[in-house]
Amino acid sequence: MREREKLDTLQSVELAEGVEIRLRMAGPELRAGAYLIDLLIRIFVMIVALVLFSISGSAIGGKVAGGLMLLVWFLLDWIYPVVFEAGRRGATPGKRAMNLRVVQATGSPITWGQAVVRNFLRFIDGMPLFTYVFGMASCLATKRFQRLGDLAAGTVVIYDRMAVEVPQQGPPPIEPVPLPVGISADETRALVLFRERAGSWTESRRVEIADQASALSGFTGPKGASRLMAMAHWVQEKRD
Repeated sequence: MREREKLDTLQSVELAEGVEIRLRMAGPELRAGAYLIDLLIRIFVMIVALVLFSISGSAIGGKVAGGLMLLVWFLLDWIYPVVFEAGRRGATPGKRAMNLRVVQATGSPITWGQAVVRNFLRFIDGMPLFTYVFGMASCLATKRFQRLGDLAAGTVVIYDRMAVEVPQQGPPPIEPVPLPVGISADETRALVLFRERAGSWTESRRVEIADQASALSGFTGPKGASRLMAMAHWVQEKRD
């Protein structure tokens, strides 16, 4: 995964079933590159079609050739992205070249209806005068880099392949410690995540994070971090 795309972010999405998935959103830089590749492909096809219709123009007539050229333009400009994005890969050739994919905000494949909406609203994103100022402004103003077509269709553009992050278990405490007070479901989840990810952090980082919950642990520094781990261990045992 290239790290130079600083506008790309890894975000967590919580589904209705309580399952949390992680999606790396694609920023404007890579999406612009994918659009340029698709544009070059469409221009090449248009040139090939123009040459063929010019050669056969005397046989089929100039008006028919002109009508066919308009049809080719319509298919390439409006139907081309819809067919590819609603397909099995969820991406145009340009997006595939940049390892991108269009999905629903939940990470599921998009429907034909969503593909139509996001691409037919590209005309508004391209305003004014096909400069894509509206689309770029929307991408930079939204957390998931969604242009107006994405917002209307409920879609996002993500990396197609992302390295799987294996949670590293922190060192288990000698003995679990019960929670001194009741905490909310979100706080409980945060406590468990602290223990699961503690093994991938340095000692100073664990202490820094644990100090934010010193009111719960009753301590600061390494002792506070150790006590939070013990409480998380107790919560996990209680769940099991």
